[in-house]
Amino acid sequence: MNKQIRMLTSEDFPYLEAMDTGIEDDYVVRIFHSLTTENHRLYGLFIDGQMASMGGYTIFAERYAMLGRLRSDRRFRGNNLATQLISYIMNQAFQVDGIQWVGANTQEYNIPARRVVEKLRLKPYVMLHGAVTKDTSALETGAKPWKHIDSIERKKQWLKEVYLKSSSVFPYECYYSFPASKELFCNEDIEKWSFYENEEKTRVLITKYDQKKDHYLHVVYPWSDMLSQKGLWETIAKDYRKLKEQVEGDTYIWIDLTKEEAQSLPENHQFELPSPWILYGVEKENYNLVDEIKLSSSF
Repeated sequence: MNKQIRMLTSEDFPYLEAMDTGIEDDYVVRIFHSLTTENHRLYGLFIDGQMASMGGYTIFAERYAMLGRLRSDRRFRGNNLATQLISYIMNQAFQVDGIQWVGANTQEYNIPARRVVEKLRLKPYVMLHGAVTKDTSALETGAKPWKHIDSIERKKQWLKEVYLKSSSVFPYECYYSFPASKELFCNEDIEKWSFYENEEKTRVLITKYDQKKDHYLHVVYPWSDMLSQKGLWETIAKDYRKLKEQVEGDTYIWIDLTKEEAQSLPENHQFELPSPWILYGVEKENYNLVDEIKLSSSF
């Protein structure tokens, strides 16, 4: 039996088409070509010339590599191939200049995927619902919206105080959160993001635009008292209305909530709460590169 792992190119699409993954209407099939370019990498594990498992990573902020797009052919399952492939991909990611953290997101119910990442010594950081809605009226009280922050220095002060000092997890994009670092907060992003603070200047709200097929107002609020802060949801609703006027197509509010925060929502809330995702990861300094899988010429 001949085994080989190699990086994929757009020309390898027929190998993906030939896989029996059991996933209907797989989005990875639709966007395969874009996943082999720019900050994306895909790898395939081949057995006798047939792709048995596929996975890859995406680089964010030149510091983070997020594993994903793991697909396995059902005819080859049970042979530990996914673990072998992801182990190899992790090693490859850590060899990229600047990469200091590698992580993965798995849904709570996806026990096989969780076993894979836990075997590879990735630690769990946080479990979050990607809560989405088009209507926050149940949370609004008619209070005055918060004050917009114009100063980039004030924005940086808030990021340092709330995220950098503690390396707290920051929702960088919809679906993608990372432990905070200076690299995550470039001036260009900070200037684009909208920051608001309450009258007492004890709380900050960040809103930013994101697009993942649909349009999103991505809301970042780093405390669990979101139901008791007057004016918070009025501020969010105001920015949401503004975004809807600027884009065409379905537009939503997205906020990442812990299980406890989701359970605290009033009964008449309008959020969709999909199965929560668990963020796993490891810093390079805490990761001893495992022996790379010996491949084809040496597999």
